[in-house]
Amino acid sequence: MAEFYRKKKKICYMCSTGKNINYKDVESLKKYINEKGKILPRRVTGACARHQRHIAEQIKRARAIALLPYTK
Repeated sequence: MAEFYRKKKKICYMCSTGKNINYKDVESLKKYINEKGKILPRRVTGACARHQRHIAEQIKRARAIALLPYTK
């Protein structure tokens, strides 16, 4: 019989530390995009819904002013 393990629930980084991510902080934003430049989903990043929307907005701003690429 297969044993099932529960995965540990990820905790939102921004909720736990109280820090916000800015579009100018490219190194922090790189944690939330994959190698092709796509925005990672909540289930991968562990961000709450509110902060996932904030992350997506900041990534899109960074792309618009060419700090991050649209694709790689």
